[in-house]
Amino acid sequence: MSVVGKPCASLCALAILFVCCISWKHSIVGPEDAEARLKQDIARRVQQAKLNNKASHYQENVQKPKQEARLRKKEENFYAMTGETWRLTEGRQLGEGELGDQEDIEEQDELTAQQRAIRRRKLPAMAYQGPDKKDPPLAKRVIVLPDEPPVDAEGVVNVALRCLSGRTLKRRFLKSHPSTVLVDWMFKSGYHPAVYAICEPYPRRPLQTEEHLTLEDVGIVRNTVLNVEEKDPSTT
Repeated sequence: MSVVGKPCASLCALAILFVCCISWKHSIVGPEDAEARLKQDIARRVQQAKLNNKASHYQENVQKPKQEARLRKKEENFYAMTGETWRLTEGRQLGEGELGDQEDIEEQDELTAQQRAIRRRKLPAMAYQGPDKKDPPLAKRVIVLPDEPPVDAEGVVNVALRCLSGRTLKRRFLKSHPSTVLVDWMFKSGYHPAVYAICEPYPRRPLQTEEHLTLEDVGIVRNTVLNVEEKDPSTT
């Protein structure tokens, strides 16, 4: 055999071997294997559809309600801080549900425009409460002490008031002056009657001071020294 004939024989042998492999492969993969692969593919698709349904059900019935509840809670907190909780109520068209009979119309005429709007919209009563009604300011009491009488006037008494600060105040009064002038004097000196009281030095006791009692009535008929002392909290 010539040298040229050997390569040709080798190529032919390789071609025959390739054809045999293809034929053997096709003989192994038959119709039954194709049917099995088809069943596997259908099973995978069915399983994937079930997983998709479960995911959709979880998203719709679990995650979405939780997200809506958190959002609702944030809105309630925000409107509670801003005082606009009426925004959380269901709105109604203006004019809907208005009173129709004559008696209700007369009652509605007595309301303000703002109150009628609140009734139509069914807003909470707290949505409009009107201007705050403030109590009129109490009239400030002006303390005016009587003028000091002359030294030689009839019925004059000298009163000394020893304060807690250590200073002593002196003033002249008439025995006919009401005993409350001593309280006013103490008040003008910087000691509030709600905290402090005028006391007799001996025996130590609060001096009775009332509008209908004069200085003479409470025992001040001569020159007297009185003390300013803090009230006992248990007696107030």
